[in-house]
Amino acid sequence: MRGRVYFPFLAFVLVSSSVFSVVALSKSNHKFLDKIVSRADETVKSIESIFHKKIVNDSNAAQPKQWAVLVAGSNGYYNYRHQADICHAYQVLRHHGIPADNIITLMYDDIANSTENPTKGIIINEPNGEDVYNGVRKDYVGKDVTPETFLKVISGDIRGLKGVGSGRVLLSGPSDHIFINFVDHGAPGLLAFPNAELHARPFLDTLLDMYQRKQFAKLVLYIEACESGSMFEDLLPDNLNIFVTTAANAHEHSFACYFDSNRDTYLGDVYSVTWMQDSEKEDLTKETLFRQYSIVRKETNTSHVQEYGDLSIGKLKVGEFQGKAKAPVASNGRTRVSPLLDAVPSGDVPLAILRHKLRRTNSSPESAEIQRKLRGIEKKRQHLKDTLRKIVLKATEDEAKTEFILTGRLKLTNFSCYEELVNAFSQR
Repeated sequence: MRGRVYFPFLAFVLVSSSVFSVVALSKSNHKFLDKIVSRADETVKSIESIFHKKIVNDSNAAQPKQWAVLVAGSNGYYNYRHQADICHAYQVLRHHGIPADNIITLMYDDIANSTENPTKGIIINEPNGEDVYNGVRKDYVGKDVTPETFLKVISGDIRGLKGVGSGRVLLSGPSDHIFINFVDHGAPGLLAFPNAELHARPFLDTLLDMYQRKQFAKLVLYIEACESGSMFEDLLPDNLNIFVTTAANAHEHSFACYFDSNRDTYLGDVYSVTWMQDSEKEDLTKETLFRQYSIVRKETNTSHVQEYGDLSIGKLKVGEFQGKAKAPVASNGRTRVSPLLDAVPSGDVPLAILRHKLRRTNSSPESAEIQRKLRGIEKKRQHLKDTLRKIVLKATEDEAKTEFILTGRLKLTNFSCYEELVNAFSQR
């Protein structure tokens, strides 16, 4: 308010001083009087113009910006669906008005032009779907898709990413809204990346640092991964202005969907395609986050969709995070297929793909090769189970305790020890 009073007052002072100074002039100096009054008028207009620009700029500066970080943490053609989900999310945000400059994308980018992809340069996220790959701005690809890159992006660490990918990071401020969508495999207390894992503790530490540095007003995370709830359950405080929904609880799979016999892979994940299809048909300036969460939770009956953090944020409109513009109808009149019809646990996707191929082949040699691969996967799984059993039995020296530990749903509490174990296993 002080600025609004100060500039008109200054203009008044300038005009008054000019008028008072010319009163003392003789009547014969009319031309000089007119000149001074004219000059005073120009000065007033100039000051008002400056004041108007300042008000407009201050108003623009106060408008909250919307930022988004989209991450597909896997690679390999059989994981097609993860990059398809993220490319689709990019299109949803762009169609709803989020500027490309405000969206940062991490994806390995080995699917669209893979030798296994029969439609080169095209990725779809549902049966007979539109190409969601076209136009996606990819900031970090290949070896740059790491937990370290992700954490530096969301924390705004420009120096730390100098010479890496696009180098772009979140440049958000205390009045801004951030939307983060992560899609990949998961396990208790971790989210997977192509060659490493993001553990719960460093992730939560980074979110806390962002909150303390006032990098956002509100932050929303949508996480698609097995056991994704374990990243936040009893870990994320409810006073950091962060709202999270996850595809699964702390001890269950998320589910893949839409097997495509032409591409020989699954096109999407149930939780992800459900929230995106909802965003494409709803008015996001009216639908609340809680309403979308409720719809996704109800329609994703393959796993238990969860919510964490500051649940009061659920009262805000989805458009505050995914964009407020009215998006074009994505389905072009076609009837969408339910993602539940052929949904499979994410961990069983490699087996499910091979079984689809086995049912379809008429070649004996190909059938034999597929069965060999199936036996190989099952053998590795059994070897892992046997190895874990030996380790637990060696530690407990008790069959009953071993059975309880291996079959029970024990809560992860010793994160330090767990992280060391996971890292040691990953490096072998």
